[in-house]
Parts: sequence; C-alpha cells; structure tokens
Amino acid sequence: MLKTEGVLHFTIPVKDLDRSERFYTEILGMEKLRRTDHMVFMRASGTCFVLTYSENEINPNRDMKHEIHSAFTVTKAEYDRAKQWLPTKGVPIFKEEDRNRGTFRGRSAYFHDPDRNVIEIIDLTAGPISEADEKK
Repeated sequence: MLKTEGVLHFTIPVKDLDRSERFYTEILGMEKLRRTDHMVFMRASGTCFVLTYSENEINPNRDMKHEIHSAFTVTKAEYDRAKQWLPTKGVPIFKEEDRNRGTFRGRSAYFHDPDRNVIEIIDLTAGPISEADEKK
C-alpha cells in the first residue's frame, strides 16, 4: 500500500482564467502564487489549489446540488460578514446549514464560483471526527 504524506493541492476547473483569478482573489481573498497559460496557482492560508482551464463542460452538480464542492474554513466573525457581503457582490448563498453531527461540524454556507463550481465556507467548530470517535 502507498502511504501518502498529505494533500499538496487540488484543482478547480474553470473556463476563463482572468475571471476566476479575480473571483478567487478579490471575492474570496485567496493569494495568487503564479500563473501559466492554462493554470493559476492559488493559496488559501496554508493550502494550495490550482485554477485550471478546462476544455470540457464544467457542471459538477445538477441544479442546486452541492455534493461536489471545495470547502474553506473561516472564522466565526468572517462567516457572519461573508453572509452579508457575498450577495452584495452578486454571489448568492444557495444553502446554509449548522451541523452538530458528522465529520465536520459548524455553520456552513454554499455558493457558486463563476463556473458554477460549488464553494463552501465553514465556521469549523469540530472536525474531522471519525466514526470511531463519534461513538465515544
């Protein structure tokens, strides 16, 4: 069995690198690390991700589903601020939940990026919690 050390980065498919770079830096406050002709390397705190131009259709979720998404943690104060601020920037929140069970716990809000990728922000109060830990 292969033993990995951790996650280096994940990729979010996009159709317009300029538009996506602006969204992730100006709306979500991420840091741009570098850019190539088909990728923008980004950082959210200590986690790297890559906005990658996709020739394929981008439609990871049908309708207002959110099963396929990328989640970012925020503070309690930033969560409260984001709920008010995102809609003023044309980014409506389409689902909110307050989880007190499961792997990740806390208040979360879901919205779309310009390519309809689902983004979750969460005021993480606990997690990750394994099934074994939950039974204790």
